[in-house]
Amino acid sequence: MSNLSKLLLPLALAAAITACSKPADQAAAPAAAPAETAAPAEAAPAAPEAAAIAVAAGTYKLDPTHTDVLVQWNHLGFSNPTAHFGNVDGTLVYDAADVTKSTVEVTLPLSGLNSFTAKFDEHLRSADFFDAAKFPTATFKSTKVEAAGTNKLTVTGDLTVKGVTKPVVLDVTINGAGEHPMMKVPSVGFDATTSFKRSEFGMGAYAPNVSDDVKVRITTEAAIPKAEEAKAE
Repeated sequence: MSNLSKLLLPLALAAAITACSKPADQAAAPAAAPAETAAPAEAAPAAPEAAAIAVAAGTYKLDPTHTDVLVQWNHLGFSNPTAHFGNVDGTLVYDAADVTKSTVEVTLPLSGLNSFTAKFDEHLRSADFFDAAKFPTATFKSTKVEAAGTNKLTVTGDLTVKGVTKPVVLDVTINGAGEHPMMKVPSVGFDATTSFKRSEFGMGAYAPNVSDDVKVRITTEAAIPKAEEAKAE
């Protein structure tokens, strides 16, 4: 054996002994702990049901100052203009014991029609549309009133425009009821929506470029006049 081999042999033996003596924890890393299973999310609590609004029975007069009837249509696919009916006159007979015996009658004077553009108002009142000179009012008279859930009603009735009468259905929400804080009489407030085709009432000019479908949104307050309240007592 050469002198170089004699020198390298002890070093090789020392290296082998050192490798065999490494700690076990360096030989293999421990397996990762399994992830905890996420708890199932709890369902959100259901919203509490709205309390039923008690409406006093009686004959109510619509308040024109706080009644707004808005009609809306689409113009050439570009905009959705509206027009407003003011000076509304109407009577609501509400039967608290049997809502199906309730009735409503409303008159919409075309003199109160307002599109907020005077020139367009003239066009709307012309023979192209309402022909207000010949037919100065539009009217609605209920034919059926039904409960439709808490504080909801479905009111079916006859809408007469330009001498043509067609059935329409109003989806009604009772907003509130009770003694009016200023007038001190029983009062009630409603919102309602409906839609119809204007061509069915002889007002189909420019359809379909100007939409045939017309949407109607109504908000109103009504109160039992003091004279009527005294009679009820």
